[in-house]
Amino acid sequence: MLRERWRTALFGTISSRGGRRRLSLDPKIGNADWALEGAPTDLPDGAHVTCELEGDVARHRRTVEADEAGLEAVLVGWGIRRRFPDDCLKAAATARPRETARRDLRAVPTITIDAPKSKDLDDALAVLPAQPDGAVRVLVSIADVDAAVPAGSALDVEARRRMTSVYLPDCVVPMLPPQMSEDTLSLLPGVERATLTVELRVDAEGDVVATDLYPSLIRSSARLSYDDVAAFLDAGNPDGPDGGVPEVVRPTLRWLRAAAARLTAARATRGGVNLDRDEVHLTLDPETHEPTALTARELTSAHTLVERLMVAANEAVAGWLQERGLPGVFRVQAPPDAEQIAELAEFAHNFGFETGFGAALTPSGLAAFEAQFESSTVAGSMRTVLRWALGRARYTVHPSPHFALAAPLYLHFTSPIRRYADLLVHRIVKAHLAGDREQIALDPALEEVASDLNEAAYRAGKAETERLRCLVARLFSTRIGESFSGNVVSVKPFGLVVQLAGLGVTGTVSIDALPDGPYHLDAATHSLVGKQRRYVVGEPLEVQVSATDERQGRLELVARQP
Repeated sequence: MLRERWRTALFGTISSRGGRRRLSLDPKIGNADWALEGAPTDLPDGAHVTCELEGDVARHRRTVEADEAGLEAVLVGWGIRRRFPDDCLKAAATARPRETARRDLRAVPTITIDAPKSKDLDDALAVLPAQPDGAVRVLVSIADVDAAVPAGSALDVEARRRMTSVYLPDCVVPMLPPQMSEDTLSLLPGVERATLTVELRVDAEGDVVATDLYPSLIRSSARLSYDDVAAFLDAGNPDGPDGGVPEVVRPTLRWLRAAAARLTAARATRGGVNLDRDEVHLTLDPETHEPTALTARELTSAHTLVERLMVAANEAVAGWLQERGLPGVFRVQAPPDAEQIAELAEFAHNFGFETGFGAALTPSGLAAFEAQFESSTVAGSMRTVLRWALGRARYTVHPSPHFALAAPLYLHFTSPIRRYADLLVHRIVKAHLAGDREQIALDPALEEVASDLNEAAYRAGKAETERLRCLVARLFSTRIGESFSGNVVSVKPFGLVVQLAGLGVTGTVSIDALPDGPYHLDAATHSLVGKQRRYVVGEPLEVQVSATDERQGRLELVARQP
């Protein structure tokens, strides 16, 4: 498989020194200047440019307008490829799914549930009502990306480089060209699409008692939004804000709710939490793309329904592979060690909660802990601390549990338009269904790809977070002097990281801006200690916005005197 260094480009400004043109880097990347080649002679000093790395030389690739400089700095800084190569775009223009035997599900009412602005629709849901024994058959049909993106093709090579779509507040950088991710492969309503279906038989107690996988052909009956589905399920209102729920799929939603409720009940006995949810929603002006509002994201019953069904599908596919001795790209998370458990207990106490975890934290204990704070005013801050305490999940070919989800085995199967990990799993499944019995369970080459997936996911997450912070700083530049309540979520040598209540974003309080200083970091107690007081993780704090730095994505706060 292809391996290469991820930083192949640099972003900065043109400067001249000693009669030679140089590239001055964006400060977040480095302070050294690079020899610049190929830049148009009429570009003035201070012009923003993106350059390709060629040994010790930066070769001009394109000039960036000032209003795009912030976005470009984030993308280039984290190695996010925005433009597709010509051979990739050419292939996308003619790519069509390869013919193969498929189970015809076009007559089965099938729906997609997404945000109204989503264009890359890669998962669809259908359900067959309860059998005499009470079991419900849930059909989770996923876009068959592999059918149109063969391994080793130009499209596959580029997807392999990108590994994941990147969702910035003001820009989506897809893994596959938009012509494919938003059209050819997207499960749009009313059109036939090649899919790979995982069929789950869910009994009355919420156990998945059978799993079947097969290539399929679907025709989505309706594209629904989360808000429309929530309005119908919670209030019986079919006329939601985004177009409503057509009558033909209303029984489908009711049976999907029944299946999701069963899965929820079964999962409650296992414990665990889902820490992958977005906590912040930044509203942008549709024409100017300027940030206009910031709110904490509210999850609805529709989000819960989709989450339960997708998690169940991912778990079921992981088990299906394991039972057959097949390889997989599993998503694993180790349980916290004794030090992490002790830190989490300490932080929870500072927030006002008691844990009593004992020597080991179990998924059930984690769920019980979440039940303490999930409806409190500090839930957002507590969830942030919990996420940091547990650490990141990772991809590997070695099957292991996912602690936070309380899953014995877990992987990503449901988003192959957006994630290369899912596409790899699809290929493993399809190869086995086609009769291939030579696949190696712990393939070292696949583990190498898993390592690259972890790096790509990390960089994508960093880019998404950094761009959000930059736009939040732009929004708060008009709110200098305003006061907010918050909680300390991290203590650093430079000061405090404070999450603003109800907003889900963080700012920093410099150690020099704290009253009654000076302070020093006490790493043993995770606190800033002064002569008269100390600051700890979890502590409530009243703060005031003192300054912002959009380029650095920084929201600077000062602590208000009690």
